[in-house]
Amino acid sequence: MAEPKTRPTDVPLETLLAGIDEPRRSEARQLAAMMQEATGEPPLVWGGDIVGFGQYAQRYADGRQLPWPLLGFSPRGRELSLYLMDGFSQRQELLARLGRHRTGKSCLYLRRLSDASPEVLRELLHASVAALEPQRIR
Repeated sequence: MAEPKTRPTDVPLETLLAGIDEPRRSEARQLAAMMQEATGEPPLVWGGDIVGFGQYAQRYADGRQLPWPLLGFSPRGRELSLYLMDGFSQRQELLARLGRHRTGKSCLYLRRLSDASPEVLRELLHASVAALEPQRIR
């Protein structure tokens, strides 16, 4: 089985952010602070552009378990992509209060960080970490 391409690197967060224009760079710093607070873990750059915090054992259908960030985001592209790996099926009430956004299976997309309520976003981040705690890798 091939190894995943998205793995932790030793690229510092500020090196990644140096290649991103304002105001997205400032938003990424704010988001990094929120995710670090939620996980208690420092940022790690995964692959080329994912900023991850903490790790959990992601299980695949074939039985493999590989590490993946508990929380993460990518500051590149038209939108901020936030990765909340437990999904959103149990978070509809919070999403209704979040503000302007869209979701994928485990992705929350924001055009601007200011589109979201910071308090509700923090609640979402903490809830996602709590849901994955049994699979957390320390």
